[in-house]
Amino acid sequence: MIKNISNLGDAALYCDFGNEVNKSINSQVIKYFKTIKEKKFEGINNLTPSYNKLIISYDLKKTNFKKVKNYVENINPEDSIDINSKKLEIPVCCHENFSMDIKRLEEILKLSREKILENFLNKEYFCYMTGFIAGMPFLGDLDDSMRAQRFESPGGWNILGNTPLDVFDSSKEDKPNLINPGDTVIFKEISLDQYKNYNE
Repeated sequence: MIKNISNLGDAALYCDFGNEVNKSINSQVIKYFKTIKEKKFEGINNLTPSYNKLIISYDLKKTNFKKVKNYVENINPEDSIDINSKKLEIPVCCHENFSMDIKRLEEILKLSREKILENFLNKEYFCYMTGFIAGMPFLGDLDDSMRAQRFESPGGWNILGNTPLDVFDSSKEDKPNLINPGDTVIFKEISLDQYKNYNE
C-alpha cells in the first residue's frame, strides 16, 4: 500500500510505499508501475520505480497533480494486472579473465573462491529495479555470508563473472531489458570456450 503521495518538483508525483526493502513491498510498487503503464493515463509521460518508491512524471499541458493523485489513489493493486514476472537462467562465465574481484572477496569474506562461486550460483535473485546504466538490474537478496562493501567508485560492484547475453537491446523498443523488475534470476556457470562460442 502507498503510505504517502506528494509533489516532486513542478510536474512529478512521489509515491512512498514505506521504508522497508522486501519483495512484498516491491511487488506492490511493480503492480502500480505496470498498471499505470498499461492503462496509459493521459498526461503521464514517465514512470520510475525503485525498491519502495514510484515517481510519476506528467505533462502539465495535459494534466495536473490533483488529477494524477486522484487516479493513483483509486487504483486497487489487488485488481490490477498480473505483473507477469519471469524466471530467467542467465549464463555467466567466472573464468579468471572476468572474476576480477574474486581475490579481494576471498580476503574480505574469509571464503575460498570455490565457496564464493558456489554461494553465488546456488541462489535465486529477485529484481527490484533497473537503472544506473540502461537495463542493469538491481538484484537481491544476498546471503549475509556474501555481503561485502562496495568500491568507492561509480557502480562499485564486486565482479565475479560476465554473461554473453545483452542485458539491454535498444533495437527492441517495447522490451529492451533482458531482466525487468519482478523477475527472478538464477545464474548458470559456463566455461570460457562456451562463453566465446555462445552467440555463434
